[in-house]
Amino acid sequence: KKKSKAKSSAAPSTKEGEGEQEEKEDGDGLSSQEQLLSILRRSRICEESRRHVERPHPFWDTQPVPAMEAEYGQDSGPIDDIKKPDEVRDEPYPLPDQFEWCTCNIDDDAEAKEIYALLSENYVEDDDSMFRFDYSVHFLRWALKPPEYLRQWHLGVRVKSKTNAKLVGFITGIPASVQVYERSIKMVEINFLCVHKKLRSKRLAPVLIKEITRRVNKENVWQAVYTAGVVLPRPISECRYYHRSLNPKKLIDVGFSHLGPRMTMARTIKLYKVPDVPQLSGMREMEPKDVQRVAEMVTGYLKKFSLHPEFTPDEIGHWMLPREGVIYSYVRESPAGEVTDVCSFYSLPSTILGSDKYNLLKAAYSYWNVATTVPLHELMYDALIYAKQRDFDVFNALNVMENESFLKELKFGIGDGFLQYYLYNWKCPKIEPCGMGLVLL
Repeated sequence: KKKSKAKSSAAPSTKEGEGEQEEKEDGDGLSSQEQLLSILRRSRICEESRRHVERPHPFWDTQPVPAMEAEYGQDSGPIDDIKKPDEVRDEPYPLPDQFEWCTCNIDDDAEAKEIYALLSENYVEDDDSMFRFDYSVHFLRWALKPPEYLRQWHLGVRVKSKTNAKLVGFITGIPASVQVYERSIKMVEINFLCVHKKLRSKRLAPVLIKEITRRVNKENVWQAVYTAGVVLPRPISECRYYHRSLNPKKLIDVGFSHLGPRMTMARTIKLYKVPDVPQLSGMREMEPKDVQRVAEMVTGYLKKFSLHPEFTPDEIGHWMLPREGVIYSYVRESPAGEVTDVCSFYSLPSTILGSDKYNLLKAAYSYWNVATTVPLHELMYDALIYAKQRDFDVFNALNVMENESFLKELKFGIGDGFLQYYLYNWKCPKIEPCGMGLVLL
């Protein structure tokens, strides 16, 4: 997981109506030192990246993942010898004495509030500790309860206590079928690894990972996919966040982005203004009657990417049917009544840690989008309009799938965040962002 902010300015370029210039122009208005850092960053040789490669990874070096220095081979397959569930230990891994395992029940309101509190106070922040993800209980229930989910894969660590068994650690897995190149693999998507800030020295994270691995292996699942903002052994893909301002004044006020060189606030607001209503004919909210058709479109579209989930219609219904404050999906229907295009985004706000004026940054994240009758950038322009209607401050997108085709046209600016994708117990050739067909929440 990674929080990202706008890297340069709120204005993607000094010419009104243009999207962000290629990164070669990122240095405009920066000092020569900043320009040099920008060049080093792009070349992937900045000191921070090199430190990640060179520093030891005592836990990951014991796991079935490729070593940092290993070459990316052309072959694909599991790293560990194939095992059976009955070869996996039955008893949970030991925790330090003062802690105990629990299986979390996200349907229980009191437990859900505990999970929410742990994440909202201790989960992913940006590098400057200005923003922290604020996953709502409604969002967590959506994210953790797809069809065929297993409750024992929602794993917690509590302080041993008869009176106040506080939740201090958390990790989750959900089942997924993922195709990697030509192979279809039954996997787990790992998410929400979180340890209370005061206990970071206790080495709880490796035990959480080992225990979720044990529980997953017991269900005869041996591969996992996960993302992180940090570089670990060893990414299969490195993707970047891009941000499209919808409320530039607020974004500048809270330090998410800043005013571009030679730009006034009034001009910046005008640059990012979007129409009040969708521009394409036939756009409407997705409904249950659309699930079958949307499933055909999305699953068909995803086949063009080297790594992608394989969704059933039930899963498409779960992940894409609108839920207020969580997931927003819109389809385009032809005059003949045929659904031809779909766009979607999910809501993931962030707590603003340093502002007196605002406490929440409302962010929309691009999700599953398929355009068959219009250019993708026109469909996504309507997605921006829908997000603005819902009072979102910023629209975020990774440079995965075919997203590059609309980022510049729609005035997205590059963020400061990289998102690394990882596979556990699977080796394969490296995947460029445009070959990644997966978005994890």
